[in-house]
Amino acid sequence: MSERRTVRVVEGGPILVEGPVRIEAPDGSTVESDRFMVAICTCRRSKTYPLCDTSHRKIARSGGQRSA
Repeated sequence: MSERRTVRVVEGGPILVEGPVRIEAPDGSTVESDRFMVAICTCRRSKTYPLCDTSHRKIARSGGQRSA
């Protein structure tokens, strides 16, 4: 059995997975990353989907302000 990996779900953000990882998309394409921690997009706004590019931070915050 291989070593267990930690997967952390960030509220309002990505899913963080200890790397290295290979992500398999429903269309059969794959993305590989050798990084020690990989952020997987859950909002589908990322220009680098399925990897997170922090696009989820651009959602309007309370008080009507938007982050830059």
